Amino acid sequence: MAFRDLLAGVDVVDAEISVNHDMFNHSRATSHAPVMFTSITESPGQRSALNVLARDRLCALYELTPGELIDILAWAMENPSEPVVVEASEAEVLENTQAQTDLTVLPIPWHYPEDRGRYQSASVIIAQYDGIRNMSYHRQFLRDENHCVSRFVPRHLRTMVDKARANGDEVDIAVVNGADATVLLAAAMSFTYNLDELTVAAALHQRFNGSPLRLVTLDNGIQVPADAEYAMQARITLDDDDEGPYVDITGTVDDVRQECVIEYDTVHHRDSPIFHALIPAEVEHRTLMGLPRAPTIKAAVNAVVPCTDVYMTDGGSGWLSAVVAINPVDEGDGVKAIHAALDGHRSMKQVTIVDSDIDCSDPVRVEWALMTRWQPDKDTVILAGQKGSSLDPSRGADGLTSKIGIDATLLPGIDKSPYESVL
Repeated sequence: MAFRDLLAGVDVVDAEISVNHDMFNHSRATSHAPVMFTSITESPGQRSALNVLARDRLCALYELTPGELIDILAWAMENPSEPVVVEASEAEVLENTQAQTDLTVLPIPWHYPEDRGRYQSASVIIAQYDGIRNMSYHRQFLRDENHCVSRFVPRHLRTMVDKARANGDEVDIAVVNGADATVLLAAAMSFTYNLDELTVAAALHQRFNGSPLRLVTLDNGIQVPADAEYAMQARITLDDDDEGPYVDITGTVDDVRQECVIEYDTVHHRDSPIFHALIPAEVEHRTLMGLPRAPTIKAAVNAVVPCTDVYMTDGGSGWLSAVVAINPVDEGDGVKAIHAALDGHRSMKQVTIVDSDIDCSDPVRVEWALMTRWQPDKDTVILAGQKGSSLDPSRGADGLTSKIGIDATLLPGIDKSPYESVL
């Protein structure tokens, strides 16, 4: 199931539109509904899709409940499998190759006026160095025809690049846009050890689609999903340049920094390709940031009390706040779940615990549970001096913050009828 299979039922806009702010303006005017643009001024013959990767659409696509989706993501993390490698003639992504590399003719959008310019935000980087392969998201500012400047936060790819630079080496990479949903979800996962994210994607692909994940090898030796929309051969160079400002997940503007320059050598793409033009701080960004955290939170909570669902909230930017549904067994299970959830995702600042009859993703029902089942003076946990997220602008200069947990669950064994809604 390729990226374009995610687009069933989306609104199709055939009117001419520019990459410079027009996509964002249209999306905002339609409350960021799923959409595909077919006539892009700067990119003849190419299309672009926005707002298509959301939890509810994924659940509908795979006919799963949210809890089942989270459980399968957790299963794939624990049961990685090997993709299959196909010949170039079998790879849809190699149907076309630019005669001369020119990124400016791709539908790379400039969404927010506050951004430095045009950014790839949904493209994943597949890098390999010293026997280690990593796949992850990194925003890329389009500097010119064959260069981007990319922000690498201190995680696995940053470690790989630092090691290579210490040896005077560039890092061979592929930049992939418009990959299968299983690849996009796996690329958003982060691990404390070197786990090849493509093997997690392969497990998900087999589970969801009943077929292996197909990869094809580019000329630089990097393997990419064979049915992706775009696969671009590139190198992380030894040079740095200005990157930012950039509107990040919280909707606040990130700073200008000196970051790594990527030089592009070759651009491959499918026939009539569809560029995934994610809008930062909107639904797809929140989904890709938050959904892969849900399995770790659910696993941590399940260790102390049965957990049925985890939802990273929109107001928490898909990162800083969650609602967790449990089935309490003993008195105090709500508080146990608070501490477990915060341990399961240490960047989280707030967690609300509800009973499993509450839809975690419905803010009205969650607030209703608070107003009818929660007493602030005895059902609230406040923790001071905690390690905060770098995405929280209110954290202290030392990186510390306070955190809050709210227990809106009912005591086990009580008569629940006074607390149940007929709505």
